[in-house]
Amino acid sequence: MPEIVVAAESRSLTGKNENRRLRAKGLIPGVVYGTKQEGVAVAVSPKEIVAILRSASGENTLFDIDVKGGKKSKVILKEFQLEPVKGVLLHADFYEVALDKLLDVKVHVELHGVPVGVKVQGGVLDFVTRELEIECLPTDIPDKIDLDVSGLELGKHLRVSDLTLPPKIRMKTEPGVVIVHVVVPRAEEAAVVAEAAPVEGAAAAEPEVIKKGKVEGEADEKPEKPEKKEKK
Repeated sequence: MPEIVVAAESRSLTGKNENRRLRAKGLIPGVVYGTKQEGVAVAVSPKEIVAILRSASGENTLFDIDVKGGKKSKVILKEFQLEPVKGVLLHADFYEVALDKLLDVKVHVELHGVPVGVKVQGGVLDFVTRELEIECLPTDIPDKIDLDVSGLELGKHLRVSDLTLPPKIRMKTEPGVVIVHVVVPRAEEAAVVAEAAPVEGAAAAEPEVIKKGKVEGEADEKPEKPEKKEKK
């Protein structure tokens, strides 16, 4: 993969008005943070940063930032800010890295295959943990962590401890954390619970008689007429 170089301009002015002026020129504000120096305020092209974010390695991409009149540094994206409605990139911070120093980063998990618990047993795949924290050298940061879920059965799960990582990468996320499992569909589970659970406080009631009819073979009874009393 060819090296990525992002051109940057140093800036001395800060504040909302200056940021608006930069954006009007097609630039966004940013800060380069180093391990042994204070942050350096810069301005960069948002198109170049968006291209990095959309690459396979995303925000873990290792690239050079070349500050005009300054020096070129190896960096990764530290933080970035998006406009909440249109999703336009507004700000980006960079972290200078040393190639011989270990780095803590978060990497996305990518699932492969269709679980047998979904395909055959009618379950639903629940993707619980989508990012894992690892430690490695900057040049060893993987684009993603692959996980094959094709053998996963209904009611079973895969944890961090089930992963096999390259020897140069150390997992920082706890081994007991569940990454993915196959569960019973919620509607079906709710139906089973509702059918099995008795209504609290309800007594066993006899069937209600909707209409009472004659017993077969029973004669109709007519009410007796009251006896008349003779007048004296």
